Amino acid sequence: MGTAKLISRFGFPPWYFLAVCLAVLVVQLNPAWREALIYDRAALGGGEYWRAWTGHLVHFGWPHFVADAGLLLILGWTLGRRFPGASVTALIVQPLFISAVLYWLDPGMERYAGLSAVNLGLLLLLAVRGWQGDRSDWFWPAVIVIYVAELVFEITQGGQGGGFIRFDEPTVKVATSAHLAATAYALLAWLFIRARQHRSTPGAKSAS
Repeated sequence: MGTAKLISRFGFPPWYFLAVCLAVLVVQLNPAWREALIYDRAALGGGEYWRAWTGHLVHFGWPHFVADAGLLLILGWTLGRRFPGASVTALIVQPLFISAVLYWLDPGMERYAGLSAVNLGLLLLLAVRGWQGDRSDWFWPAVIVIYVAELVFEITQGGQGGGFIRFDEPTVKVATSAHLAATAYALLAWLFIRARQHRSTPGAKSAS
């Protein structure tokens, strides 16, 4: 109900994604802001908690920005039209979830930036919800298979797989742990949505 009220008050969900893309553009146009906004493990541990969310707005160069912001806009427009509540929640909560996983489970990740993990989480959430709505539509299972194949490729390449984008820092590599965190978020969100749907279905009974 809270998400529905938020949507009805502030407009169509895809516009939220456009606003985030514009914020990412502003950050990209101001390179001096990078160090104050990027996910930095030491700074985050020192109390600079905003980095858990703003780190996803930072990108390592224009190719990185164009790929991430462009995909976010496409996914946001698609997911926002089909599943407005889930899209708004994912846009707000998922970045924090990913950063928390990185901080507690990947201590070797000193710096992280970009929307790639958020995009992957949105893509998986869109795919599983789309397939749930129409089990005969095999487009969504194909998306899921490609998604899993990409993760497996990254893992087998030691975190170097999928690195088709050139970053402006030579030491930057694909953050596979962030992509796995996004996968966990999408699956947990889907299970939560299914549980709520089950509880709200008339005549639903629980078995003990």
